[in-house]
Amino acid sequence: MEGDVEPRVAVVTGAGAGLGRAEALALARAGVSVVVNDVSDTAGGVVDEIESAGGKALLVTGDVGERATADALVEAAVEHFGGLHVVVNNAGVLRDRMIFAMSDEEWDTVIRVHLRGHFLLSRNATAYWRTWSKATGRPVPARLISTASEAFLVGSAGQPNYAAAKAGIVGLTVAIARGAARYGVRANAICPRARTAMTAGVFGDAPAQGVDPLSVEHVAPLVAYLASDRADRINGQVFVVHGGMVALLRPPAVERRFDTVGPLWTEGELDSTVGAYFDERDPEAMFAATEILELP
Repeated sequence: MEGDVEPRVAVVTGAGAGLGRAEALALARAGVSVVVNDVSDTAGGVVDEIESAGGKALLVTGDVGERATADALVEAAVEHFGGLHVVVNNAGVLRDRMIFAMSDEEWDTVIRVHLRGHFLLSRNATAYWRTWSKATGRPVPARLISTASEAFLVGSAGQPNYAAAKAGIVGLTVAIARGAARYGVRANAICPRARTAMTAGVFGDAPAQGVDPLSVEHVAPLVAYLASDRADRINGQVFVVHGGMVALLRPPAVERRFDTVGPLWTEGELDSTVGAYFDERDPEAMFAATEILELP
């Protein structure tokens, strides 16, 4: 990154358009060499943009849900650019449907691309970083940025596959942050609200005038920052980002604890404690952070 001691190399998945493209370009502007990934070779246009601006980029096509793609991405970064410092897991798809109407294929596709895709590349990258750290005897400047969604926070009713995948991605990211911190890895997740081809059916068209509050350009700077050495103290965090706002989320808190007075719970005691508590509680108050949608 700008001002860093050594040249840095990043892999950005789903970088052919939308958010991934903006992230790849932001990293390139900061002096990072970028391995651009997408399922189509039309993503070569992003490579051309980076190179025409004086940056370095390489296209590697492939489905992130396939092990071979994860292998090829890390191999390309190391062999073509000499190393790997940053992974931005961005690639994704939507197959929106209510749970009672969802097909096996619609469930499996979303889980495979999002959650398995994050796992495969993250696993390969952290293995590389661990080996690098052990070889040098010191932590390495490694950064992993995962792409979650507010869907996991609110439990989007028409996106049970997507919400589940994004919740899994947050759990995966925090586990990486805790398990790989000793090697220098910093892993964080973002929940971007951005107008892309994938969200066109959700957010519609951009405003005719002024800065679009849902532009991907609001998200890319945070990704570039989290990828930099300056973000070394940020690890295992989840951010909501859109419209010039970054919101740091705190972990869930315990609302109420219930303890049995006997050796084991009975149905009657559960009804008089747990059940009684819910008698006066708003039935619409679920384990869903719907207030997140009220962020301006």
